[in-house]
Amino acid sequence: MLLIYVPKLTNRVGYTINVVMRDILKTDFAITTNVEVFNSHEGSRLCYAPQPVTTFPDGSEQPPYPFLKSTKLLFETSIEEQNPHYFEYEGQATLFPVFGRQTTLPFDPFAAIFFMLSRYEEYLPHHRDEHGRFMVTDSVAFRHGFLQTAVVDRWALMVKKLILDYYPDTVFGARNFTFVQTVDIDAAYCYLHKGLFRTTLGILRDGIHRHSPQEVRRRINVIKRQEADPFDTFDYILEQSRSLARHSKLLFFALVGDYGIYDKPASFHNNDFRQLLQHLGDYAKIGVHGSYYSADEPERLGREIERLSDILHRTIVRNRFHFLRFSLPGAYRNLVRHGIAHDYSMGYAEQPGFRCGTCSIVPFFDLNSNQEYDLRLHPFMAMDTTFQKHMGLAPEQAIEQYRTLIDEVRSLGGTFSCIFHNQNLCEDYGWEGWRKVYEEVLQYAGENQ
Repeated sequence: MLLIYVPKLTNRVGYTINVVMRDILKTDFAITTNVEVFNSHEGSRLCYAPQPVTTFPDGSEQPPYPFLKSTKLLFETSIEEQNPHYFEYEGQATLFPVFGRQTTLPFDPFAAIFFMLSRYEEYLPHHRDEHGRFMVTDSVAFRHGFLQTAVVDRWALMVKKLILDYYPDTVFGARNFTFVQTVDIDAAYCYLHKGLFRTTLGILRDGIHRHSPQEVRRRINVIKRQEADPFDTFDYILEQSRSLARHSKLLFFALVGDYGIYDKPASFHNNDFRQLLQHLGDYAKIGVHGSYYSADEPERLGREIERLSDILHRTIVRNRFHFLRFSLPGAYRNLVRHGIAHDYSMGYAEQPGFRCGTCSIVPFFDLNSNQEYDLRLHPFMAMDTTFQKHMGLAPEQAIEQYRTLIDEVRSLGGTFSCIFHNQNLCEDYGWEGWRKVYEEVLQYAGENQ
């Protein structure tokens, strides 16, 4: 068993070491603050402190175990302005450099990992976009060009390597690449179940403002059930997903909030919509797609969870916020209060990549209360609207971006999670060719599993 010495066991230290050793490296370990216990341990050891804590062998200037020189970040309890000082080490982006001949690595990997996982920079003063979201351009990862690299997992592997250099018999568990495709149901229907008022407005808009009589005819044909609703791509999604390997998962997130400027779902009272969700629930897990304002209003979030639970007749434990609109730590605290155990919102709308630097599933750590919560964060790396709307990529260009991200996650044995939308798989309204993207992603991610 690996014994790790730290001079003080804080909540930040415990959280970070647990994530690295338990969740990512999968090895047996213990933490001690007792120098004598550490020095007498006969197995593998690791020292994380400002300086080594043992007498070196005669003539040696290096400790007889891996020594990681610590910065102060994990031993603080307050939130302070940080300058993590980006630099490269052996071709890898790193943060929090340390200096000294005895340290095994020239940076503090645990501080760097905690900084990324806790989203420390999102607690500091920062710019917000039009939806009140933390802006990707303010992130250290984007500014220094490593947003598309799972640096947390790579830093953890650096720690693993240095342990094995000293103790080759240390056992680490294997990690298996997993593919998770998630589908957000913002609008289950394009024309159906809109009500008389919205349907009339739609016909007038198509016929008068857009001068598109073919759209008027299409809308009427769909309402008469003479033509399929364009957004009803669910059978196609289920059919494509049946070919995925056992290490692949399919999840849906259903928007059941009230109609508004940013939320335009089908009514949760509508029987067809309810039956659709029940049908999907027979084949996949379904979580709540917290509406635009739900991250700010706990009561609204609670109502939406109750609605979905009533439709599916099961407890709802998964969430993704609509528009990826949330701020820390309030939004995640609200999820915990309402019994949500898994959140899938950790990613950016404007850019693909690793918002918290990892392709691993990790617990939420609240910097304000300085404690870990029973909420697992499932980061996603890519979203269809990111490539089409925000980056303006053609389908072929998007496929290459997906492949690059999948390769990064596969090389680390992590979880590749991505977002599609049912309405964007309709091959219409600017989304021509995106079914090919979807199918290519499923095929590429499913290879060699």
